[in-house]
Amino acid sequence: MTHPWTRSRAVVVLLLVWCAVATGLAPGAAGTGVWQQLAPGVGYRSFETAAAHGTVRVHLLAVDLRAEGVEVDLLHPGAVAARAPLSELADARGAVAAVNGDFFDISEVQHPGVEATGAPVGPAVAGGRELKAAVPRGQRFGPPLPPGTGTREVIGVGVDHRARTGRLALEGGVTAPEGTIPLGGLDQYALPEGSVGVFTPAWGTVSRQRAVCGTDSDRAGPCTTETYEVTVRHGRVVAVAEAPGRGPVAEGTEVLVGREEGARWLRALAVGDRVRVWHRLVAEGSSVPYRFAVGGYPLLRDGAPLPGLDGVTAAVRTAAGITDGGHGLLLMALDGSPGLRVGMTVAEVAALLAGEGARDAFNLDGGGSSTLVGRAPGESSVTVRNHPSGGVQRPVPNGVGVLVGGVG
Repeated sequence: MTHPWTRSRAVVVLLLVWCAVATGLAPGAAGTGVWQQLAPGVGYRSFETAAAHGTVRVHLLAVDLRAEGVEVDLLHPGAVAARAPLSELADARGAVAAVNGDFFDISEVQHPGVEATGAPVGPAVAGGRELKAAVPRGQRFGPPLPPGTGTREVIGVGVDHRARTGRLALEGGVTAPEGTIPLGGLDQYALPEGSVGVFTPAWGTVSRQRAVCGTDSDRAGPCTTETYEVTVRHGRVVAVAEAPGRGPVAEGTEVLVGREEGARWLRALAVGDRVRVWHRLVAEGSSVPYRFAVGGYPLLRDGAPLPGLDGVTAAVRTAAGITDGGHGLLLMALDGSPGLRVGMTVAEVAALLAGEGARDAFNLDGGGSSTLVGRAPGESSVTVRNHPSGGVQRPVPNGVGVLVGGVG
């Protein structure tokens, strides 16, 4: 059955009225519950359903991307390496609803003295602005990835206003009098071994030291001692340092951090040298740029679950689904309240979203991060609709926000 929130707005409103006065049966196969209209084209419902480990409560947003004024964008605290509660991120943008986003660098217990950055794992695009690229696969946080997937996976909405999953790859380089080296990172908490990464004003004030810790296959690996940092302002080297620093990166400035071979390449630069740094995120297999994108990993493709999805480990989870050829978006978070926090496996989440009409689905950060907020008509701020499993909202680096023009 086609999910009602993927149809025209007029049909959606009629169905909402029907749901409110009828038995409360919700469309789709996953459960029952009454749809509430948060804004034209945006609905919310919650329901309980059986999972392998017990009963869970599902909180679900349905977004019609064809409805007038409806947009979906990345919510973030204004810096890549920063975190805030989802409700604060949503209210700051005037969002009517949101869920938490990507997995992130939450702890650095394996690297004593190194600051956890709070930065997300995967690529991020907000309002068409490319914020960051993906860390190496072995440097990610989160549960094991399904076979054949990696850290470049994203879900987002293109400039064509259609939702899709895909991959975003970093292309870029650093050109100096000594030659050119490919760019290995963009505002990310971990750089590939032997590479040079760039940090821009989008990074924030957090130390860049974490970028040279761990290896491509082992997040807990030691920090390399072979490092170098070069500050470039308006195309010229203005400072060099033996180790990555901290503090804000000024507008018109880029900070290059190298490790191993990348550090040796940077050591050839001197104050006053001309340097050109360029970078972009490229959508693999598509000519349509993302206007919004967030990292995680896919669960469904073309209506089929990915091979190798975990059907054993249950957890409180957040996920997204795409319906109606990209014109509809489902945003889901499980409840973490006592008695309902048994959770679901990622295979169960894929099946649930497929039952709600999703042809593609995507897993986002879960556990204590899982949060869904919404704002009913007439309310001045969002409220948390699920119960975060930690009892309070965990500060997160980003979220998927639903914005509606004229609804502030």
